[in-house]
Amino acid sequence: MIRLAIADDDPFFRAQLQEFVDRYAAETGLKFSTEVYCDGDGLLREYQPGYDLVLLDIQLPNVNGMTAAKAIRAVDETVSIVFITNMAQYAIEGYSVNALDYVLKPVSYYAFSQCLNRAVLRQKQRESVNLFIYDQHGGSRISSASLLFVEVHGHQLIYHTKDGDITAAGSMKDVEEALEGLPFFRCNKCDLVNLSYVESVRDGDAKVGPFTVQLSRAKKKPFMETLNRYLNEVRA
Repeated sequence: MIRLAIADDDPFFRAQLQEFVDRYAAETGLKFSTEVYCDGDGLLREYQPGYDLVLLDIQLPNVNGMTAAKAIRAVDETVSIVFITNMAQYAIEGYSVNALDYVLKPVSYYAFSQCLNRAVLRQKQRESVNLFIYDQHGGSRISSASLLFVEVHGHQLIYHTKDGDITAAGSMKDVEEALEGLPFFRCNKCDLVNLSYVESVRDGDAKVGPFTVQLSRAKKKPFMETLNRYLNEVRA
């Protein structure tokens, strides 16, 4: 479920954006929960972190869209913000609140759907799963977001996390299946790397946090292609 807020003082555009969201949902099979506001003041008064996307008209009464975006960003660093405006010059100011995009009025469905594609992609990149790992001391739950890479060592797996290493019995195949759809890449026979922690690649080695992981000859090119695609999508 993607939680979405729309703030626009024009009833025509509010209805149009809702129609576009419904159309996009029907085409993609994604589910949306949408809340609609007619001004920035109403949005801020009820705002709680938890939205995935906020669509903001710039020229709102009471509290304008840019002011509302700054207030939202002060309490919610992760929500994607998209400005709906007929004034392209506001796009530059949008960088100050890390806006995902802006869409010019009159809004076309194509431009709007491309914007939603980017918002959905960003949400997926931020998603994580929990892995429950049993070692000799018991069980530990770790988030995939904290996992730098997984290493096969003999008949065991070493989970290198931001908080330290956990060694446990397990199958790399099972780990790959659990992390499917997340930005992890098998860069050699023994190592499954979280692309979000790759800092550099030099001479066939990837710097992953404080670790150095070797890229196999066969995996080097597809690893670089996947890493570049991932980084471009994150920056998009």
